[in-house]
Amino acid sequence: MRRVRLAVAALLTVSPLLHAATSFVVPTTTLAAQTTNNTSAAATFTTQNNGNRGAGNISKVDVHSLLYAGASTKVYAHLLLWFGPANHMNVGYTSDDPVQVHNQITDMISRGIDGVIIDWYGPNNAIDDATKLVMAEAEQHPGFTFAVMVDQGAIQSDSCSGCTPQQALIAQMQYVEQTYFTSPAYLTRNGQPVVTNFDIDLVYTIDWSAVNAALSTHPLFLFENNGGFTHTVSGGAYSWVMPTTTDFGMSYLTSFYDTGALVPAEMTVGATYKGFNDTLAAWGSNRIMTQQCGQTWLQTFSEINGLYNSGKQLTDLQLVTWNDYEEASEIESGIDNCVTLAATVAGSALQWTIQGDESTIDHYTVYISTDGQNLMPLTNVAAGGHGLDLCSLNIPTANYQLFAQAVGKPTLANQMSAAITYTPSCNSNIIPPTVALGAAPTTLTIPAGQSAAVTVTALTQSGSLNTPIALSCAGIPSALSCIFSPAMITPGSGAATSLLTISARANRVTSPAGPPRRLLPIRLSWLLPIGFAGFVFAGSLPRRRRVQAIALFVLMVVGMSTISCGGNTFASPNALEPVASVAVPVGRIAPVVANYAVTIQGNYGSSQLSTTVTVAVR
Repeated sequence: MRRVRLAVAALLTVSPLLHAATSFVVPTTTLAAQTTNNTSAAATFTTQNNGNRGAGNISKVDVHSLLYAGASTKVYAHLLLWFGPANHMNVGYTSDDPVQVHNQITDMISRGIDGVIIDWYGPNNAIDDATKLVMAEAEQHPGFTFAVMVDQGAIQSDSCSGCTPQQALIAQMQYVEQTYFTSPAYLTRNGQPVVTNFDIDLVYTIDWSAVNAALSTHPLFLFENNGGFTHTVSGGAYSWVMPTTTDFGMSYLTSFYDTGALVPAEMTVGATYKGFNDTLAAWGSNRIMTQQCGQTWLQTFSEINGLYNSGKQLTDLQLVTWNDYEEASEIESGIDNCVTLAATVAGSALQWTIQGDESTIDHYTVYISTDGQNLMPLTNVAAGGHGLDLCSLNIPTANYQLFAQAVGKPTLANQMSAAITYTPSCNSNIIPPTVALGAAPTTLTIPAGQSAAVTVTALTQSGSLNTPIALSCAGIPSALSCIFSPAMITPGSGAATSLLTISARANRVTSPAGPPRRLLPIRLSWLLPIGFAGFVFAGSLPRRRRVQAIALFVLMVVGMSTISCGGNTFASPNALEPVASVAVPVGRIAPVVANYAVTIQGNYGSSQLSTTVTVAVR
């Protein structure tokens, strides 16, 4: 009887805790879903020594987030459909399997990819059968498109009996026109279906005008590299990975984008890639471009972001490649960022440490669980933050397991910490920590067009703050810009700092030299009708009045010339466009253009800190 009473007492003690936990934790995912293969790569695919990552858990953050703010770029994956037969590497799946095609297209969509470009090898073969499956699958997803790249191997492997390469290509393009152009999911630009090709001109001599003339629907032909922009019947060009370069292809990409900018009417299809390694390919020649733990992938996006913006868009981008496992440019299985994560709990503070390059991390997600398998996300923490004050989340008292996950930037690997046991012991009577935000220096003088640095410090004066503080500049004027590095700091029981860079825009004032000289004839042309009319009018007056009138017109002409051409009175027709800045003689101090009070804010939970820096722009 005594044992029964003890058991009942224990049950009465545990039940409220269990109820509180189960009512608070509403799982939306599982540990398995966040740690096992979430890609269309075969679950049996293992890491290879050419750099391909084995099937695992990767970031599904939208790939467009790696592009500049306001990008409207369409992103396409380059897809190979030749896996399964013995003449290619075994990657664990067959390309003409409808289930596999469905998995690949839905995986692409989950990463934010807009369409697919298929490396096509002619009609009536396994690759063509798989292409038809891709077409059918794409049609099930409105907005997702596909296009055909005719590989030079198509002419060699599918030439009609006695046909010339020219005739074979025409027959193949007519087949593409009849079979694929009619699909509502086929990629078009201004009503024209888009067709690319791979190395055809490198192997064969083709009259592309004749190919185009043989089609009822005239496509937009895209060709390779810089020369593609000036190719016969060219509608644009696409770039590719260049594994033999010594700078990871950056100078090649810069040259390609610069060339494309000269022909804005044509399509410029950029390229991003993780690297290249053909040492496992049967045809390989030991060409290697290392992945740099994800940095090669990120650099190819940075190259785009340095040349394009919301006002100058890169319209199209091709990911090289979705699944070329043999040349190790595939991103289907994800990209290894060489990151590991460890987390601990001390009191109410959850903290984690990361080994590896944090620039590959998009954000952190903290999960809570009652059984260690079914998870509910508690909150997200921006990259740069390494802790969380659990008492700020009002978690009911019970026994839990916590997990911290480093979510990679798009297509990079995710990393999950081991489970951490946690039982809340928060007391509402506990005095919250006292934190002060400061800046040094507090006054700055910045020449127009230049930058200056401020050290921002969050100092815990009492207690311990383990919640990241998000830093920002409040109400900053358009003449200035702010960048924090890092943007989130966690002072704990001590201090944490961030480097704030404040930049001043260049002055929009006129050079003493005045407006461009080409404007002078335009200004003077305004005076001709006035002068002509004036002399006609003066001719009808008596001689004395005529002299007075002519003198008056001369004064008007001189005055209007001064207004039109004088350096200090000319106004830029567009206030956002820079005009030559005022030169300041050596030894003299530039005049103060404006003074600004920049408020630096630090937000954590429902609390807000602030400090002010005074900026003088000269």
